[in-house]
Amino acid sequence: MKTYAGIDLHSSNNYIGVIDAKDKRLYSKRHDNRIEDVLKVLGKFKASLQGVVIESTYNWYWLVDGLMDQGYTVHLANPNAIKTYDGLKHTDDKWDSFWLAHLLRLGILAEGYIYPKHQRSVRDLLRRRLMFVRQRTSQILSLQSMITRNRGLNFSGAQIKRFRDEFIEKLFSDRHLVFTAKRNIETIRFLDRIVSEIEIEVKSQIKLKKQFVSLLTTPGIGNILGLTIMLEVGDIHRFAKVGNYSSYCRCVESKRISNGKKKGENNQKNGNRYLAWAYVEAANHAMRNCAKAQKFFQRKMAKSMRVLATKALANKLSKATYYIMRDQVAFDSQKLFG
Repeated sequence: MKTYAGIDLHSSNNYIGVIDAKDKRLYSKRHDNRIEDVLKVLGKFKASLQGVVIESTYNWYWLVDGLMDQGYTVHLANPNAIKTYDGLKHTDDKWDSFWLAHLLRLGILAEGYIYPKHQRSVRDLLRRRLMFVRQRTSQILSLQSMITRNRGLNFSGAQIKRFRDEFIEKLFSDRHLVFTAKRNIETIRFLDRIVSEIEIEVKSQIKLKKQFVSLLTTPGIGNILGLTIMLEVGDIHRFAKVGNYSSYCRCVESKRISNGKKKGENNQKNGNRYLAWAYVEAANHAMRNCAKAQKFFQRKMAKSMRVLATKALANKLSKATYYIMRDQVAFDSQKLFG
């Protein structure tokens, strides 16, 4: 007898549902988030268990790793791609767990990617770098705004990073403004140090794999963006087509069209937000350092807004890097821009 298990995972507990090949419910109960409790339940069905489905939530690492270490076949369900019947009046955790198992039994489960455990911590560390970079940018913008509001002057982010206490004291006459500006600068310097330390740690722990080295030939992509793309992509062959990859990078339009008319938008957040950031960053650098990229950007901006033109260039770069990673070839501007 074949059995299938679905686990509806939450922050402090999980609901386990087990069915057989005829959808008969064999087990259904809520448990605390302890791997030993989950293993005890699933151990009763291990000989017949065809797979365990876990919904991809923010806290799935411990459960997926614990089950895989014990030899279970684990599937990570993609909640954005799982559709249920809209006419249902009532659903709960019990229903959800059996629904996951039911989809696995039918072979129609929309699965997420289980990132290799040994590189996951480095990838997450690089993600934290982006968080600190954004916090630093927020501090710079706050100080820029205060200077413009009180002095009518404009300073770039690079200039603000070089501010010294003596200059700030001359810039403002009010002691409270001086105090605030100094705290901004201290925070910026502190975050600068954290970002730098993270970059050093990541570079010491991991290097670009052979299939990703050619990424650095792409305009706008340096070491940090190259490492970000490599760590977020994992296995490039999991994307069957270039369109699947660019969609995963959030570089394609999200809209519904019927009879030539726009009827709404689909899920704009479906995909990887870190890759989306990386390719927008690469596009901003490319338009400054690559003449053909700049020409493409200017042509797009003449027809639309700057943000859309930047996104179009990011889409171009994402498609180019797909083939670079898959075929291990160098960037060719002639193929990309003509």
